[in-house]
Amino acid sequence: MTEAQNGECPPLLFFDTGVGGLSVLSEAIKLLPRAPIVYAADYAGLPYGMKSEAELSARIPALLGRLVERYKPLLATIACNTASTIALDHVRSALNIPVVGTVPAIKPASETTRTGVIGLLGTRATIRQPYVDRLAADFAADKILLRHAAPQLVYAAEAKLRGEKSDPQVIEEAMSGLLDQAGGEQMDTVILACTHFPLLRDELAQAARKPIQLIDGAQGIARRISSLTKDMSWPSESRDGIFVTTGDLAEIAPYRPAFRKYGINRFETL
Repeated sequence: MTEAQNGECPPLLFFDTGVGGLSVLSEAIKLLPRAPIVYAADYAGLPYGMKSEAELSARIPALLGRLVERYKPLLATIACNTASTIALDHVRSALNIPVVGTVPAIKPASETTRTGVIGLLGTRATIRQPYVDRLAADFAADKILLRHAAPQLVYAAEAKLRGEKSDPQVIEEAMSGLLDQAGGEQMDTVILACTHFPLLRDELAQAARKPIQLIDGAQGIARRISSLTKDMSWPSESRDGIFVTTGDLAEIAPYRPAFRKYGINRFETL
């Protein structure tokens, strides 16, 4: 891969329902600090975890098709576990660029746990997916995998990025949903199976009431992006990243300081 013929380097596209994908973007820009960035948030569709598989399988490829047509990215990353577990194959079939997905970090969690009891926090849609069952069967067949849907953590993470205080009860209820299950007292590792959740890593660790390793797949995704773009000649200096939303741009105002920390200073609607 080389720079585009017109001299403008094609961007990396990150797609999520909201700000959760920043947990993936933050790791990617550590490895590729000069890569141009387009970050797309489907706020008009939030929350994905409450939508049907059929609805998402139609919505996500259509949106990504429009984003690819407008921004001509080099590569797209679906920085959302729910979207990836449901629509990744559909998106790859629809686009003619590489697409990196985000799936629950069951394999690294299985390699990390010492007690053999692993927790999985995700949205309702993610934790019920057959894809997750297959990952568990392939990489954690000899482990106990406790699952708990914690959709309110998405809103807690969104609030935190707006500069508001997250509701501690929501955080505590999420961890208790795992710890209070049979075998929960032996749990030593928790998979954060929604890209919003690592944004609450400190709060979740505090609510755990004991030392627990919190694992997500962001670093692995960043390494995959770096590998797929290893031959790319990036600009000598980074340029302003672009944020694009399917929702109302006025509602993004409270998030702008958070996005600026990632070099995103242009804001648009799709």
